[in-house]
Amino acid sequence: MEYSFNHQYHYPYVFLNDEPFTDEFKEWTSNVVSSKVEYGVIPHDHWYQPDHIDEDKARANREAMVRNGVIYGGSVSYRNMCRFNSGFFFRHNLLQKYRYYWRVEPGVEFFCDVDEDPFVFLQENDKVYGFTISMYEYESTVQTLWETTKEFIKENPQYVAKDNALGFLSDDADGESYNLCHFWSNFEIADMDFWRSEAYMKYFEYLDSKGGFYYERWGDAPVHSIGVGLFAQKDQIHFFKPIGYRHEPFQHCPQGDIHRKGKCWCDQRDNFDYQP
Repeated sequence: MEYSFNHQYHYPYVFLNDEPFTDEFKEWTSNVVSSKVEYGVIPHDHWYQPDHIDEDKARANREAMVRNGVIYGGSVSYRNMCRFNSGFFFRHNLLQKYRYYWRVEPGVEFFCDVDEDPFVFLQENDKVYGFTISMYEYESTVQTLWETTKEFIKENPQYVAKDNALGFLSDDADGESYNLCHFWSNFEIADMDFWRSEAYMKYFEYLDSKGGFYYERWGDAPVHSIGVGLFAQKDQIHFFKPIGYRHEPFQHCPQGDIHRKGKCWCDQRDNFDYQP
């Protein structure tokens, strides 16, 4: 990130964790970046399983997922993370002064020079969400997410954008079923004011009340994707094609002239969204 992009722009970094960062971590990270760094602790209620969840039911469902080999099926901490990223990160005190963000996770790689400022691009072109990789969700983790979404929409039709991206989320003209498509949210460059909007906040609160983050394993990727797909206009969603990116085990590697222009060092043959 620093080498590919931020050494030119010096945007601040914000690190968030459910427990305080060590002095060693703070010293090391602040020494390797070119800009201001802030470190925050996530509020307890934003991270841990809420009291309204029936833990016996949640535990039984986790155990069933483990028996069925569902990835992260037995993890409570993974569910905490998904719920936090779905509905709380943009509420953190350290982020209140910001509108746009670039989500960066440990161990990811960026392969190309990013010379165009993506935040300025979003602002000047009225975009609210940017991605590099899209894929299918594990069906066993979101068995009731779409039905719950349809219930919310039936009760709140005023929030659905007229020219939305329903066609990305459903193969049915009327949106009867969810095709499991989602933007892989470990990479996001987006507008936090969209997540803070009445439509998305009401949607998240509705989902949270149903308990699916813990009774199933609703991920922030499908939740964000459905939210932006229904409540934003489709032309407000942007594919950052020139940004080479890897989060194990998948990567997006720009092709052809874009690869050369960006001085990308990823192998063009190793690309999740295109095979020559």
